Formats: sequence, C-alpha cells, structure tokens
Amino acid sequence: MSKKIGYRTVIFAASIGFLILLIYNYSITDGKGEEEQEIDYVIGVSQPNLLEPWQLLMHEELSTEAAKYNNIRVIYTDAAQSTKQQIEDIHTLKAYGIDLLIVSIDNSTALTPVISKIYEEIPVIVLGRGVKGYNYTLYIGSDHYFIGEMAAEAAMDLLGDKGENIIEIKGVTSAQQAEKRSKGFRETILKKSEYKITDSVVADWQRDKAEDRLKELLQYRLNLPNLIYAHNDAMALGAYKAIKALNVKDIIIIGSDGVNKPNGGLQLIKEEKIDTTFITPTGGKEAVQYAMEILNQETEIPKKIILRNHQVTRKNVNEYLQKKDEEIHFQKKENIEVTLGFAQVGNESEFRAANTDSIITAAETEGVNLILENAYNNQEKQIEIIRGFIEQGVDVIAFSPKVEHGWEEVLQEAKDAGIPVILSDRQIKVNDSSLWTSFIGSDFVEEGRRAARWLVNENNETEDVTHIIELEGTRNSGPAIGRKLGFEEVLQGYPTYQILESLQGDFTFAKGKEMMNTALIRYGHVIDVVYAHNDDMAIGAIEAIEEFGLQPGTDIKIISIDATQKAFAALSTGKLNFSVECNPLLGPQLMKAAKDLKMGKEIPMKIITSEETFTQEEAKQEMKKRNY
Repeated sequence: MSKKIGYRTVIFAASIGFLILLIYNYSITDGKGEEEQEIDYVIGVSQPNLLEPWQLLMHEELSTEAAKYNNIRVIYTDAAQSTKQQIEDIHTLKAYGIDLLIVSIDNSTALTPVISKIYEEIPVIVLGRGVKGYNYTLYIGSDHYFIGEMAAEAAMDLLGDKGENIIEIKGVTSAQQAEKRSKGFRETILKKSEYKITDSVVADWQRDKAEDRLKELLQYRLNLPNLIYAHNDAMALGAYKAIKALNVKDIIIIGSDGVNKPNGGLQLIKEEKIDTTFITPTGGKEAVQYAMEILNQETEIPKKIILRNHQVTRKNVNEYLQKKDEEIHFQKKENIEVTLGFAQVGNESEFRAANTDSIITAAETEGVNLILENAYNNQEKQIEIIRGFIEQGVDVIAFSPKVEHGWEEVLQEAKDAGIPVILSDRQIKVNDSSLWTSFIGSDFVEEGRRAARWLVNENNETEDVTHIIELEGTRNSGPAIGRKLGFEEVLQGYPTYQILESLQGDFTFAKGKEMMNTALIRYGHVIDVVYAHNDDMAIGAIEAIEEFGLQPGTDIKIISIDATQKAFAALSTGKLNFSVECNPLLGPQLMKAAKDLKMGKEIPMKIITSEETFTQEEAKQEMKKRNY
C-alpha cells in the first residue's frame, strides 16, 4: 500500500555546532496548490558522525543510491559523535514510522540492545561497524580481523628486521571493529619474535585525539617507534601531525579506510603523509539495494555481506586515484553467457543432496552453462576435476572443498589461467588469499555457538555436571572445525559442561550411529547430551540410543546442525531437541556471483547465508514449509 506523503529537505543545526540532515516527509505547497507524491517506504539512516571522511563517503553513497528510487523517502541522522544522541536518533526514527533502519555505529556495546529491540519490529541493516550477536537482518561491511592481519603483514614488509618498536592507535574500545582489528594485528605480528608492540593509545577514531595522545606519549621518550598502526586514516593523520610537531622523522604510518577525499587515506599516501592504507568499502550503495529487496520481498537475503579490502601503497596509489567514482555500466545479465564448473565434494548427507539440487536448478533458471562433477569425498578426485575445468577454459570455477588444506597448487593453476574461484559452503586455509575470489556459505563457528547457547539456556536451572558426546564431521573440514570451535567457545564460560569425548562421524548416518554405539558402550547412562555436527549423524545417534534401550530427546538430549526434513521429523516426535539451520540452497547466490564475475564486477569476499534455529515446538509450526 502506498503512502501519500509530500516531502522536502530540512537541515537542522545542532546546538553543539554539527549538522543533522533529515530528509523528512510531509506535505508542502508549491504555490499552485498542494503537491503530494506517493511513496511506498520510509527508510531511516543513523550514523555516528559526519566528520570522518569514511562516514561522509557512506552518506554520499547512501543518498546517491537512494535517489534512484522514486518510491522511497530517507531520513538521515547524524549523532555528532555522541552515543547517547545516536540512541535518541534511532528511537526518533522509529517513532516516525520508518519501514527499515540502516545504521552505522561506533559503540557496539551500547547500541547492540537498542538495535536488537528495533529488529523485533522492523528490518535492520548494519553497516561497516558491527553489533554483537545476530539480532539484525543484514550486516554489510569488512572482515575487521582480516584488516588487522593485512596491516600486520604490511608492517612486517615495511619494517624488515627493524620492528622492535610499534605503537597501535585504537578506535573506540567498545566497538567490535576496533577490537577485531587490534586482535588481527597483534596475533599476526607477535608470531615473529623480532616485532614488539610497545604501546597503544585509544583515540576514538578521531584525528585530534590521536594527535594529542601521541604527543603526550612521545614527548619525553628517547626510544621512538619504528611504526605506528592506526585503526583508521583520520587517526593516522593525527599521528602524522604529532610526529611532525615533535620534529621526528622516519616513522612508518599505516592507516585504514582508503577514502579518496581530502584528508582521506588515498590523498594522505599521495602526499606521503602515511605509507599504507586499506580501502574499506562503506557498503552504502549495497545497503540501499538490499533494503529495496528486503522491503519488496524479492529474494532470499544473506545474513552477512563481507566486502573486499585492497591494500594501497605509494607504489600503487595512482592506480586507485585514477578510478572514477561513477557507476560502470555493464551489459545486461540476460545477455551474459557463463560456463561454471562446479566440483561437488560428495553426496554424504541430506544437506549435500539439497545443495546439489539447488545448484542445478539455479543454473537452469539463470541460463548458466553448468558443468557439475562429483568427487565422492575424495580430495585427489576433486583436484583432478578442477584441473579438468581449467583445461576446458570455463569462465568460473566453484567447489565445496572436502578439507581446508592442500589446495594451493591447483588454485594457483586456476589463477594463472585467469579463472576466478568461488568457495561454496566450505572455506579453505591457504597462505595467499588471492587464490580464491569469494566464499558463499554459512558461519560455522556461529552455528556451534548457537547450539551451545541453547544448551546452556535450556539447562540453566541445574548445577549438576552435564556430560556431552560430540559427533564431529569430516576431520579438517571447515564445518567440523568451525562448529567445534564455536561450541567449545561458549562452554568455556560454563565449567559444569564437560565433553566426555569427541568422535569422528564423517557427516554420515552410518558413521554417526557407529560412533554413538561406541560412546554408549564406554559411558552408557552417564551421557546427558549428544552434540552432532549434522543431522545425519544425529539421526544415526538416535537409532543407536533407542537400540541401547534409552529414549532420545528425554534420557539423552540431542542437538544437531542442518535442520533438514529428517531433523524436523525427529524434532516433531520429540527425539531431537534442537537443530541449527545450515542453509544448503546456495545455487541462486552462486549463479549471481558467477555472472557478476563474467561481467567484470567485484563481488563480496564473503556472502554468509541467513539461518535460523528450531526447537521442537518451532519445528511443528515450520515443518510444512521445509523443502529440503
């Protein structure tokens, strides 16, 4: 239903001297009578400030993209670096009756509960700087831990063997991106004993504060730093100003954000004020595009879009400065002919069968020439298939890797042949991340966390020790590693939860049943919970428990991951207690990515699917909707 609302742009001057820009919707008269414009949706945008070049760029991208849609109106707010003001802004936007909120934050701790509450009523897109947990519709931004890793690698490259003195300038300590950038930087650089982070200061993303704090730190020191790593370019500029004021030279400065504006990272490198930065996309354009898809209910929406970052140095800065900001006009998708080679890992589970069907169906729907071959859970066979795709000269290669390691050689061959590679469902571990283009799939660590959180909440009234059997997936596979890590991460805070043994079930029904039989022989009635890394192993465990003479779901609680039809059937009969969804329907997103690559578009580094969790009662309600 359309809303008949007129509009005009209003600029309010805040009492503290900053501007809050609102595009608010109400009726106006042009002298010829009242003029009204029909709109379908009102979108609210909340930003923590419009001072940082990166936040300004986000605002420009949001407003430029929003201007392309005549049926929406957007209300923009600027919190002027005040967390309290941003919380008030969000509540004000909600009171205006917005249909969707787009929010970028500095203070994750304070804003997370506010955003979680809003998410209960309307869709929420979080941009750039994330909140804690999963209470939002979509996150678009960077992998901030990875940015920290990239900064550490750049630091070691620039320093050579002179890295005994490094200073880190941090953003807001309560911001997740500051925490993750710091962790990525420190864990990577401290692997080498010759590098030492001697000091860190907190400058809250602000240039002036970085300058003042660094002056205070260095003013009376004889042992000066070799390198300064600032979490954003504004603070990197503050560092430059500080060392210039102190008449100190030959200190390497690394920033992050890479905005092509005055005092932005690219200009700072060009002017030789800093040495390296990392282009960190704001996601503003993508936020508006996804907002329209969400509001129009056009397609299935991912949970996270992780955008790609690029390192910029004095050697390559001109290349990025010459790139024009205007949108590149690609040929229409329906005219694109794409040949996609897909090396499926196997057919070990119901999840895998649904995944294969989704890929085949999506290729037919999108007109993609699909060559799909199955490796039947053999890594050597999968490598052989990929080499065959290279020889055939396909446009894009995609595969679901059996394990995380052992792919460097064949992926280097694909890179040398100019064929982009997409990882589907599972990730890999390689030293050179440029060997793959994008990952489309689940957050396996979060799946494990969700399983553990449910268990802890379900048993919160007991102080007795809870004994757990873990049925793991294929050894060294991404899902098995992530689901184990996330589960154990949560349980670390609860000493009464003890994993008796972790047994390898290879994601199959037969192996799951066999390992459960082994566990029952060893531990019998001591077992309180079974945590299975997928539904097939959980169903095998249920059968073993019944044959042992115990009642699954009652005597022993069962938790699984995948949420396939078999799991829903077991949930509805009380034999399974809880299942975490792992969405196998990756075909549509895979075909879109393949087409975009053929057209020369840069696609996100990671696309994380949206997934739910199901209790016994929820499964009964959702069972008829489950199509895999």
